[in-house]
Amino acid sequence: MVRVLVRTPVTPGVITWLGFILALGAAALVITAHLFAAGWVVIIAGFFDILDGALARRIEQATPFGAVLDSTLDRLSEAVLLLAILVLYRGEPWVVLLVFLALLGSLLVSYIRARAEAVGLECQVGLFTRPERVVVLALGLLLSHIANALIIALTIIVVFSFFTASQRLVYVWQQREKPCSY
Repeated sequence: MVRVLVRTPVTPGVITWLGFILALGAAALVITAHLFAAGWVVIIAGFFDILDGALARRIEQATPFGAVLDSTLDRLSEAVLLLAILVLYRGEPWVVLLVFLALLGSLLVSYIRARAEAVGLECQVGLFTRPERVVVLALGLLLSHIANALIIALTIIVVFSFFTASQRLVYVWQQREKPCSY
């Protein structure tokens, strides 16, 4: 796919924004209880998320701003999808709590990496990063016709996001002897 895109005027930034717009569409589908369709749109948006960086590297247009924009829109995409699930389940307090914890866990995973890298530490460790969260959420949506599949997916996201955040914190702690700038 990247080889095809290289021959077009499509830029990595356009792909990043299209992925975000698709995530907004998936959120609208979630809110309107079209969960199976939302699952497919989440998968397609996730594919765009892979493509933008690959294209940027291939055509040597990877920039710090592009990386920050991509990361920012990734966080927004995840938040919008989880908030859409929150709207769908707003009458069930324990699901609201689960969605909140999923959002918190996913943000922590990203934040710890960003903060570690800001002080000069490489921090790409962790079992359950964004691609895994996207796949689990998409599967939960696609299988939502099966009792509690989306709730199970959210639970998996919560447990493994906090596990990954812990992995990253331990990794950074192990690097504590290395000098860093604040």
